[in-house]
Amino acid sequence: MRLLDFYGRHLGELLFLLRQHVGLVAISTVVAVLIGLPLGVLVARRPAWQKPILGMTNVVQTVPSLALFGLLIPVFGIGAWTAITALVLYALLPIVRNTYAGITGVDPAVREAGRGMGMTDGELLRLVELPLAAGVILAGVRVAVVVSVGVATIAAAIGAGGLGVYIFRGVATVDDTLILAGALPAALLALLADGLLGLAERRLVWRPR
Repeated sequence: MRLLDFYGRHLGELLFLLRQHVGLVAISTVVAVLIGLPLGVLVARRPAWQKPILGMTNVVQTVPSLALFGLLIPVFGIGAWTAITALVLYALLPIVRNTYAGITGVDPAVREAGRGMGMTDGELLRLVELPLAAGVILAGVRVAVVVSVGVATIAAAIGAGGLGVYIFRGVATVDDTLILAGALPAALLALLADGLLGLAERRLVWRPR
């Protein structure tokens, strides 16, 4: 009941922080896909690049979020750009790894059939491999989005806003209502994003007839 009362009294602020949170996650996810998809294709095409690229993305995952934000502040300053950069770095691993796994998982016979039809490497990638790997790639994007929604709550610590503002206020004042006011919508947002991307995956994945 206290939580509902809080939302009723602070609805405008809640919606503002929610828009900030969604903006951080959306922008970072788009950038991560634009970077991670080509990197995944590169790793699949050039096995020698697998260890350095996947190794670097693995290392980023081991760095605590607050520490990563702190390392990026001297470069990007306080605010949203630092948060977006950190979220992009965290999102790269599932996107790169799943892109690599999806493309290398395509049946070699299908590849050979495409080459037999005279397809170039680019056409083979665009018309055969990516459509067949779409389900695995989208699964990686789903993981990246859910992780980003959670990590974005830490962005409030560096002045980037988002639902983490309530969480940090609640921790500072030892107020459970404030903590829940930020944590609950963040959790619901993660579930909603995962559900919508799961629906998109089922609708968009190419299947042979």
